[in-house]
Amino acid sequence: MASGGRASSVERACRLALTGTPGTGKTTIASLLADSGIAVESVEKLSERHGCIGDVDPSDNARPVDLEALYSLLEDEWQDPPASITVIDGHLSHNLPVDGVILLRCSPNDLEERLERRSYSGAKTMENVEWEILGGAWNEHRGDVPWIEFDTSADSAEVIVTTLRDWMADGFKPMSPDLAIDWVAVHEG
Repeated sequence: MASGGRASSVERACRLALTGTPGTGKTTIASLLADSGIAVESVEKLSERHGCIGDVDPSDNARPVDLEALYSLLEDEWQDPPASITVIDGHLSHNLPVDGVILLRCSPNDLEERLERRSYSGAKTMENVEWEILGGAWNEHRGDVPWIEFDTSADSAEVIVTTLRDWMADGFKPMSPDLAIDWVAVHEG
């Protein structure tokens, strides 16, 4: 487990990353989790608080995060568990010293529509759709922390939150899905 080898269980508070390609539903799920009493903090706020975020890059309107510096600072700060289960919201959150990962996925067609509604540029939309097709955060999966994956194009946010709370209550079992969602196989099938 991350952060000093703590065991993940609902009896012991922990930090869970809520990650996924932009547009997969992280903000919606984070809001529902917060409404249900779970503490939620964003990668952006953590980065700001620790001085690990830059100014808006005009090429993509994003603020670059110094993940290496933020990880190092949080690894020291997070040696002790939080007061309660805390969800770290952001597409980079799985790169932090967390105790588990909640990965949101979305069918590439639905994702493209969502990003176009957000007025993403064509290039930024395609970059994110391609990242989702390739498996996104799964490509960065490391460590032995529990991971759970949801298809937000198939399940409602309320169903996902209920399933997620059940997963937490059951001690994060299963520790990882048997198979990751494979959009290429789904499209070919």
